[in-house]
Amino acid sequence: MAITCKISTRLKLHSMKRRNFIGLSSSIGLMASILPASSLTASINAEKNEKRYQNGASPWPICLDTATIRPASLLEKIKIAAEAGYDGIEPWDGELEEYEKNGGNLKELGIQIKKLGLKVPSVIGLWNAIPDTMELFLKSLPETRRRMRMAHDIGAEHIQTIPNELSPNYNQKWVADRYKDIIEIGIKEYNIKPALVFVKYFTIKTLGQAAGIAMDANHPNALVIPDVYHMYISDGGFDGLKMLKGSAIAIFQFNDAPVSPAFTELRDEHRVYPGDGILPLDSIFKDLKATGYKGFISLEMYNPNYYKEDLLTVAKTGLKKTLEVLKKAGV
Repeated sequence: MAITCKISTRLKLHSMKRRNFIGLSSSIGLMASILPASSLTASINAEKNEKRYQNGASPWPICLDTATIRPASLLEKIKIAAEAGYDGIEPWDGELEEYEKNGGNLKELGIQIKKLGLKVPSVIGLWNAIPDTMELFLKSLPETRRRMRMAHDIGAEHIQTIPNELSPNYNQKWVADRYKDIIEIGIKEYNIKPALVFVKYFTIKTLGQAAGIAMDANHPNALVIPDVYHMYISDGGFDGLKMLKGSAIAIFQFNDAPVSPAFTELRDEHRVYPGDGILPLDSIFKDLKATGYKGFISLEMYNPNYYKEDLLTVAKTGLKKTLEVLKKAGV
């Protein structure tokens, strides 16, 4: 009788294992019928090989725009960014100019930045880079080249192209052709990639307008720089981000927008920490990841209230809140 029970138990276990194996095989077969084997393998490998930053907490390296801690000197900003744990720093042309005027060497500064473990993904920027006429454009080139040279000396990969004095009735193809000229100058003369920005307060206000100009430039290195704050206050929205390939983005700037003041009264100084405002940052970062973007994301705030606080604490808080938003987004 005991032998019969043992045999019966073994048969039941064998039957259960067989059913489990059949179920697993069916699941695998269903996945294979939906996706080709090569796609499944590529997807698995992509997940395994994805480079992560911030101890695995971010799919992108995180950069600090120096305007976030504006009262500090350039050297102090670099040290603060490194101590706070950022992967890069995004300085402004005026800071580089002042550093040189005070006897500093930008190439040596670039070496110091690298030693601290930071990169310079972008410099802000090429002001008035695309004026209205060819005469004005040619007159602007010496300043454009000077700013490119400074960005190159510090080791930047990109520099922001800012058509801040362009008239509202601009010809898009003409602007695109001038942007193409700037790209060629940047790459050939300074080994730097100029990227196009959009700002609500200037003529090129939305991501769509900037992307259209970049497309019409018809250049393989034409790039745009999305900024979530200007995507919001320009009323251009966020869904257009899904239409971009990640390779079309030079650097991605982010922050958050407060509930008040009213939407129509929001200015740059109202930017707040990620997660402290009302922007849908979790869905924005999901969409950004879906584009395949691999570059830096840059925390950019010009809030005078933060300038009154300990700037290292501001930098650390900004990074901490950024990682919290990325975790919430599940990227």
